[in-house]
Amino acid sequence: MKKQVKQKYNCDNLASLRDNSRQKYCVPAGRYKIALGEKTKIMGVVNMTPDSFSSDGLYKKSKNDLLRAVDYAQKLIHEGADIVDIGGESTRPGSVKISETEEIKRVVPLIGVLAKKIKVPISVDTYKSNVARAALDKGAVIVNDIMGAKKDDALFKMVRDYKAAIVLMHIRNTPENMQKNIRYKNLISEICSSLRNSVENCLEIGIKLDRIIIDPGICFGKTVKHNLEIINRLNYFNVLNCPILIGTSRKSFIGKVLNKDVNGRLVGTIASACASVLNGAHILRVHDVKEIKEAVTFVDAVINKGN
Repeated sequence: MKKQVKQKYNCDNLASLRDNSRQKYCVPAGRYKIALGEKTKIMGVVNMTPDSFSSDGLYKKSKNDLLRAVDYAQKLIHEGADIVDIGGESTRPGSVKISETEEIKRVVPLIGVLAKKIKVPISVDTYKSNVARAALDKGAVIVNDIMGAKKDDALFKMVRDYKAAIVLMHIRNTPENMQKNIRYKNLISEICSSLRNSVENCLEIGIKLDRIIIDPGICFGKTVKHNLEIINRLNYFNVLNCPILIGTSRKSFIGKVLNKDVNGRLVGTIASACASVLNGAHILRVHDVKEIKEAVTFVDAVINKGN
């Protein structure tokens, strides 16, 4: 009978094989300093739109819109949102942009009211400099720029002058055509290169590195396979030395993987959020704050216990 050879293991060196640690940052944003890395921050979505893909648009063109939105934002904070992100233009695939005047009308009154009522940072989801200015004037401290991979000196100067923070998101083309003829030779490398250029553009304008957050842009010009690869390889973006924000909430790629419509994607959203945190995400932009907060609190505990 052939003698069985015992495999030798060096358990003392196992720690070197896997590193779940998350880089730590402190992001100045107006009057706030946002500590990132120890615990995952939740950015709650407030859609002041009539046509949100996620069916949660609060803009109905009625006199009660503002009151409804204020109550909704406060509910998200009560459920655990660390940041509220207010947007007035749908950027779902195929969407058509609205005028700056209309966007300001939708978001700025809400920001003005919330800035006096809440004690968490307010982010404005816009890529338009005049909308950003109006929002920052009323109390927003973060500009969440979906066109962040494109150079926009006017918007960048606005962020610099108001000492705000900025989220630079990668997008391929525009929301109107981003899902057409999608091609990448090297997905992660191309996204990383694009975001690096945008970070450098911000630095040239005078925005300090510690005020910059990056977002690889899930579903913004990507296929299902691309989105899954981004989550799987999220820690590759650490090379940019910026905190990572990711938004998977209720998105179509979850529906395609699980064969669920937008109302049945909570479990998939939770799973994608947990995977993102394990791979280095600092901020999760979500609709279902209570459920995601609970899930990632557990993931944070696992990560922190192991470090």
